[in-house]
Amino acid sequence: MPTIPAPHQEILTAVCALAQAKDVFTRIETLDDRIRCHAKGCPEPAWYELASTDAGLVVRFATPDRWLSESIESDLMHFGDPIEELVEEELAELGWRGNVPTVKHFRDDAKLYTFENPVPLNDSTGSSAAELATKFLLAYEAAFRALGDVGGGDEDE
Repeated sequence: MPTIPAPHQEILTAVCALAQAKDVFTRIETLDDRIRCHAKGCPEPAWYELASTDAGLVVRFATPDRWLSESIESDLMHFGDPIEELVEEELAELGWRGNVPTVKHFRDDAKLYTFENPVPLNDSTGSSAAELATKFLLAYEAAFRALGDVGGGDEDE
């Protein structure tokens, strides 16, 4: 079991409670070094995570489904908006201002198609680290729900 810094554990615990109150995930799991929030309405397995790493906290969207990942990539290419801008727009709706760190897209060792970026834990709004991490998690959910088949594909909202 990985040992995570106490401040990260406190943030993960707080974010878990804040995320549950938003009711945008089907379920939320607390794992050793992360919280995993399962995507609501997604036809394939997919989840959002807030994870503790050696470099700090990261937020991510992950799926084992190649076609789901490709549907997201296709929308990003078709619409021409970088994922950072889409996440930044959602963050602005949540009251956060700033530039989103570069979102990395890769297939990890567990063969999960993953989009992730670091979570800055301070800003000029005076938000707590837990509030900032929650904003990033919710912004990821809102941005990815609108892409590809994540929000249920071609169904109207």
